[in-house]
Amino acid sequence: MLKLGSMAGALSLGSAPSALWAQSNAPIKVGILHSLSGTMAISETSLKDVALMTIDEINRGGGVMGRKIQPVVVDPASDWPLFAERARQLLTQDKVAAVFGCWTSVSRKSVLPVFEELNGLLFYPVQYEGEEMSRNVFYTGAAPNQQAIPAVEYLLSSEGGGAKRIFLLGTDYVYPRTTNKILRAFLHTKGIQDSDIEEVYTPFSHSDYQTIVANIKKFAQGGKTAVVSTINGDSNVPFYKELGNQGLKASDVPVVAFSVGEEELRGIDTKPLVGHLAAWNYFMSVKNPTNDKFKKQWADWVKSQKLPGGAGRVTNDPMEATYVGLHMWKQAVEKAKSADVDKVRTAMIGQKFAAPSGFTLEMDGNHHLHKPVMIGEVRADGQFNVVWRTKGPIRAQPWSPFIEGNKGKPDVVA
Repeated sequence: MLKLGSMAGALSLGSAPSALWAQSNAPIKVGILHSLSGTMAISETSLKDVALMTIDEINRGGGVMGRKIQPVVVDPASDWPLFAERARQLLTQDKVAAVFGCWTSVSRKSVLPVFEELNGLLFYPVQYEGEEMSRNVFYTGAAPNQQAIPAVEYLLSSEGGGAKRIFLLGTDYVYPRTTNKILRAFLHTKGIQDSDIEEVYTPFSHSDYQTIVANIKKFAQGGKTAVVSTINGDSNVPFYKELGNQGLKASDVPVVAFSVGEEELRGIDTKPLVGHLAAWNYFMSVKNPTNDKFKKQWADWVKSQKLPGGAGRVTNDPMEATYVGLHMWKQAVEKAKSADVDKVRTAMIGQKFAAPSGFTLEMDGNHHLHKPVMIGEVRADGQFNVVWRTKGPIRAQPWSPFIEGNKGKPDVVA
């Protein structure tokens, strides 16, 4: 009884469970929740691949407090309810310590109740519409003030072409609709009236953009026009092909995309698209030693794993966000001396990491990263020339002031 009492007393000390945890040789499981089939596979497959590369890098460097990371990869197949089922499987059956995954906001909204019910941790690596701040999610992609709003402000400026009319084109789901609601209200503050704003949505996997591109050309006859594209997934391929087919050049009607990067342009003839724009927080073409290392690491990984596409594989913004998120989670686990969700959640706040973007990113108390904003022009080789950027990372503002009723929203996650 004395021995048992002493053991209980020892375990009651704050450091004892951490010490016992660190002594374990068992791997720490993390979930990879990305669509490897269906409409979103064009974007999400590379996030799975870069997550595995990052886990391998961490494991070769000694793991997390001496323990290896064991990835558990599942394919929700671009099926939003299946995302929730797979998330529950990862948390209840596979017992993962954290999950890295989702792309669309509808997939994130699908899994959110599961993570909040089971107190799991999701690292979400893609730009989104804001209007959310869950204690069970770390948002490593951009909020609207870190992508959408600066991009539209650029289009309205003389530097960006001085647009007077905006054509909002998106896939029909929560991210495009909410982002465009924010942008419409923002445009009103700049003197752009509803008569100079067109808003059109297409379903996932939509492939016929002939009529829509013709309508864009017609709309542009009313004044200097720019297109804001929130098209997601494989629909980007026929949309950009149709721009080329109808000769809609960036010098006439520039298109700025929020969900098109190097990966989506891979395999498309980008010569007719030169000069069209994308807004992100990272581009593969940025020049700095950290990005050089990141790109080489990716190229070596693609080769060693014989990944489809071989030497043609590229890096992009959500891949960088995945890479940063995994490293920050590792740092938080080591700070907490535990993979316990509540301890890691606290330890994540204030974590910093030197990112391939060339900036040191920091995790804020609102569970969003401070991020730089960049606007790039499409090059003939499918890469981007950065034509505008912020001087440094800016703090995310998840709750947009341009949506009525957002005053008084919380600024820090409880």
